[in-house]
Amino acid sequence: MRVLLQRVASASVSIEDREVARIDRGLLIFFCAMRGDTEAEAVELAQKTLKLRIFADAEKPMNRSVQDVSGETLVVPQFTLAAETKKGNRPSFHLAENPAEAEHLYDVYVDRLKESVPVSTGVFGANMQVELVNDGPVTLLLSPA
Repeated sequence: MRVLLQRVASASVSIEDREVARIDRGLLIFFCAMRGDTEAEAVELAQKTLKLRIFADAEKPMNRSVQDVSGETLVVPQFTLAAETKKGNRPSFHLAENPAEAEHLYDVYVDRLKESVPVSTGVFGANMQVELVNDGPVTLLLSPA
């Protein structure tokens, strides 16, 4: 499982020129399930996402979590994070989980986040246009322990 998150001032997702999700201050999260990933790993990464201290307070530039700052999250499914690029010039996605299981793990991750913060989502399997204002910039890649 790979989760790429970006601290944002704002972010949105559109499909065919129609906005389907928008957040203000918070996290834009790209989620990718890999072959063999489990529900427990999805929950673990959601908890890590919620507790990760990457927002500023008066003392340090990275001292508060998305929960601490009452931030929002926008979770976008992105199987391309599973790309294998060691050979040739065309990415291989053989490491990505099959779509049905990937969507299930995506839902587990999203549902866990929803217990603690406002969550907006992209649309699984859709061609989406993502706009963001990266704050920092701060971009981190998370994987299960």
